[in-house]
Amino acid sequence: MRPSILLTNDDGVSSIGLWAAYEALKPIADVTVVAPATQQSAVGRSISIFEPLRANQIVINGERAWSVAGKPTDAVIIALYALRLNPVMVVSGINIGENLSFESIMTSGTVGAALEASNQGVKGIAFSLQVEDQGDKFDDPRTYAQSFDPAKKIVRDVVSRMLAREFCRDADVINVNIPSVVKGGYEVTRLAQKLFHTGVEKRLDPRGRPYFWINGPLYEDAEEGTDVHSVRKGNISITPITLDCTAHAAHDEIKKIFTG
Repeated sequence: MRPSILLTNDDGVSSIGLWAAYEALKPIADVTVVAPATQQSAVGRSISIFEPLRANQIVINGERAWSVAGKPTDAVIIALYALRLNPVMVVSGINIGENLSFESIMTSGTVGAALEASNQGVKGIAFSLQVEDQGDKFDDPRTYAQSFDPAKKIVRDVVSRMLAREFCRDADVINVNIPSVVKGGYEVTRLAQKLFHTGVEKRLDPRGRPYFWINGPLYEDAEEGTDVHSVRKGNISITPITLDCTAHAAHDEIKKIFTG
């Protein structure tokens, strides 16, 4: 029997990256697309608990998909508990733009969907493709010009490898970042601390009142062994991630503070 895969993302159900992943996975698995109806980048693992959710079956590129009027986590939960899908794995992506460092995985809807899936008992893999122009992240995800052909081969290979064996027991999500130009092979990495130099730009509206844009350029590089450095070199970064955010190394120190 062919394995079943739930495919989702945060760029929206019509994103070219999502359908590139579908094309990559269709030859090796039964793939069901359940994804947000609209762009949901940077929503992390936020969930809709104050409003109802609608899920509609649509057809894109001749293939059936579910469009969920919510966030990536909503799409995963709807797929598992409303549509009663029973996938062996959840794949999220291919995201237009890299998701590297502590900073990005905490806010990424792409990684958030994979984390939510694992939290619900189905391990996940998140795929992101580096962009040369950061503005591409904010353009229409249906018309991204960069070729996904190299990324599709990587998606198929990574998923095939993970399907061929039991998912790593000590990892809940595998975060895969693909450089815009692949120069090397796979590199197993750790998360860098930062991806952006965070800044805020203040502007004035036509009435003279201030408003703000959060912005900032990318870090040029990071330490050897990190995901940021790996992608900067042209390697495919493979980072195992866990849901357990407990700072185990700080346990004894914190215990001293609150004992006695």
